[in-house]
Amino acid sequence: MNFELVGNLIVKDDEQSISASFKKREFVVEVMNERNSDWNDFIKFQLTQDRCAQLDPFNLGEPVKVSFNVRGRKWEKDGKVNYFSNLEAWRLEKVQASADPGTPPPPFTEAEVPPAGDNEDLPF
Repeated sequence: MNFELVGNLIVKDDEQSISASFKKREFVVEVMNERNSDWNDFIKFQLTQDRCAQLDPFNLGEPVKVSFNVRGRKWEKDGKVNYFSNLEAWRLEKVQASADPGTPPPPFTEAEVPPAGDNEDLPF
């Protein structure tokens, strides 16, 4: 199952070496709630192995598109069973900040309109 979401990068952790053969890097993306900013979601992802470096070019506060998979694991210890889930990011992309919809377009002048050609007559 592949998923995508867009939000602002708010946490960018350092790479962690879990073992000699496994490394990971975690980060958090804030996803804006359109109805109420008090309800924004803070989604924690992890990158593993050679994908850890994908986070390097991103700055805090920057919009980012995250492509990820949901992973679930079962863990048993001392007769107790636990389950946990991870959001495993596999691609990060820069997102252009969208213009504020309330911003008016730049003004134009008549000089910007090209002159009509000889065969360009209005049909009415």
